[in-house]
Amino acid sequence: MNFNNVFRWHYPFLLLLLLFTRVASAESLLVLGDSLSAGYRMSASQAWPALLDKKWQQQPEVINGSISGDTAAQGLARLPALLQQHHPRWVLIELGANDGLRGFPPQNIEQDLSKIISTIQAADAKPLLMQIRLPTNYGRRYNEAFSNIYTRLAQQYNIPLVPFFMEQVYLKPRWMQQDGLHPAPDAQAFITDLMDQQLAPLVKHEQ
Repeated sequence: MNFNNVFRWHYPFLLLLLLFTRVASAESLLVLGDSLSAGYRMSASQAWPALLDKKWQQQPEVINGSISGDTAAQGLARLPALLQQHHPRWVLIELGANDGLRGFPPQNIEQDLSKIISTIQAADAKPLLMQIRLPTNYGRRYNEAFSNIYTRLAQQYNIPLVPFFMEQVYLKPRWMQQDGLHPAPDAQAFITDLMDQQLAPLVKHEQ
């Protein structure tokens, strides 16, 4: 048997197989968030996106594009470069908390989040929106207006609305840092398991 001929015969098939494997392995979930996902006052390897990536064994890969202090507008400004660099299949939007804590007008927050969603869709990626809620001391009227942003956008764009993981973390003081706003390292394993439950049905069933 002439193995050179066999190799030449199968070379196009092997090339396509390698290309398909590379594309399939490149599927990723980008987390576009703030300090709640960036790992505030801890190493990035301790934060829940890194733990989820390890739990999923990069199937798909979880890329943490979160920066502490980011507002929705700042996340929007960084988004095009992140999309170009990583070409994610899904993007989890975990933004808006800093906007709300600073008392930004809800309509401005909604506009920025809407632009984020449309930018993700224009890049042929699938947006997943996390519901963000504020502490109760911000007043009922502002809290309701803020919370309604997320349900309204999820309905408008027909995208999944992922529950806010901090609502359960707040219930255990040992899971909170001293500032009363950020999850502690001890909470990251819980958040990882919770996000696994919430996100796996949305991304793994589409692979």
